[in-house]
Amino acid sequence: MNTLLLLTEPPSKPLAWHAVDLARQLQQRGALVRVFFYQDAVLIANALRWQPADEPSLAEAWRQLAIDLPVCVSAALYRGVTDTDNATRHALSSQNLATGFRLTGLGELAERTLDADRVIHL
Repeated sequence: MNTLLLLTEPPSKPLAWHAVDLARQLQQRGALVRVFFYQDAVLIANALRWQPADEPSLAEAWRQLAIDLPVCVSAALYRGVTDTDNATRHALSSQNLATGFRLTGLGELAERTLDADRVIHL
């Protein structure tokens, strides 16, 4: 089964952690899991987000799943998250997209939605 997780919750919310746990469980059961980071969930991909040493990293938890991690470019730029290409294009001082994540447009969300057997919004 092809499951798309549409993520919109910021990393500070428990539902953001539930999403990565759900993805892990679905993978363990043999499901194809795809994700799309949208709205405040793009903040998960902010490499400059400070985290206390005794707390786990949500970005690292997503990277450990070894899946594609697309982030909505418009939502990311609006919230101060950018890659090198967009930093240059928009005259921003630097990039801060976390390793393993990539910026993309809403067209990819549309394609993933069409390909999915089910879409879960978290």
